[in-house]
Amino acid sequence: MKFEIIVSIFATILISAILTPFIRILSFRVGAVDKPNKRRVNKISMPTMGGLAIFLAYTFSTMFLLRSQMPTRFLWGIFGGEVIIILTGIIDDIFELKPRQKVIGISLAALWVYFFAGIRMTTISLPFAMIHLGWLSLPITLLWILAITNAVNLIDGLDGLATGVAIIALTTMGITGIFFLNVGNTFVAVMIFSLVAACLGFLPYNFFPARIYLGDTGSLFIGFMISVFSLFGLKNATFITVIMPVIILGVPITDTVFAIFRRLLNRVSISTADKHHLHHQLIQIGLTHRQSVLVIYGIASIFSLIALLYPISTIWGSLLLTVAVLVGLELFVETIGLVGKDRKPFLNAIKRLVKGTTSKSNK
Repeated sequence: MKFEIIVSIFATILISAILTPFIRILSFRVGAVDKPNKRRVNKISMPTMGGLAIFLAYTFSTMFLLRSQMPTRFLWGIFGGEVIIILTGIIDDIFELKPRQKVIGISLAALWVYFFAGIRMTTISLPFAMIHLGWLSLPITLLWILAITNAVNLIDGLDGLATGVAIIALTTMGITGIFFLNVGNTFVAVMIFSLVAACLGFLPYNFFPARIYLGDTGSLFIGFMISVFSLFGLKNATFITVIMPVIILGVPITDTVFAIFRRLLNRVSISTADKHHLHHQLIQIGLTHRQSVLVIYGIASIFSLIALLYPISTIWGSLLLTVAVLVGLELFVETIGLVGKDRKPFLNAIKRLVKGTTSKSNK
């Protein structure tokens, strides 16, 4: 069985790599093309909808190559949500949906997996209490899927960025699922690594200089699948099982959270697009396109390594680790000006403290 899984994973990489050039041609023919504008970094028209190759390779792998490893009812239950999210992404890549329309598509996919696949958060275990969510299970599950899916969607701004970050995050999720959290059954880890394989086959075409973009077809699909996979460890949620996927997805979540803060402070709609995301800021401070992507890969890897420390830490160790991550993250965000060049409260407070301490010592 293990040999069958390994062969199927490598076959998935190959299928994705073979399909991608055909999806590139299809994108041009159906008009799924990203044209240059003030908000885009591309200088020429680029085919999008590349995520369709990832979806097809992943679906072939789980539905045919690895079907013996999968519970049939669950597989078909989650497949309905995948189809809804893929159709939403394809329509957006061709016709450009409004943010509200994309939210509707994601919500429909989330509702499908909630009711037909039974993927949901039901309880939260605290050190001294067990909270049964009851009717709150549905809105909390929907909010989780919406937040993670949109976070991955927003970070897709440079060649190979979202694909590479997703590979790092999914690989970490697969490792933690197998060795630490015992997420569901083995089939969940097999599905995760099948998606990693599909992304790996696509990445050479997507990395700088890209020949095809992931598109909303891909970023929505990958974000949706990451949110669904993470819910296997959140069915009976604890502090550790909640914090780990958040840390693993630190890059897209950080970018999304601070984008919301930035837009609220500037008194504009949170759905308003801008050029102040993490990758934009790295380019503005002087990094090249490729360097910016590699730096974010590095940051994503650091988040993943930190996430792997949680299962082997005590509850107090986990709390201290979380505080350290938040402090370090705030310093990094203010240093590159992610919220705004003049909005650096933490750094300014440190400067005032240092000046106050040095002035007293000089007296």
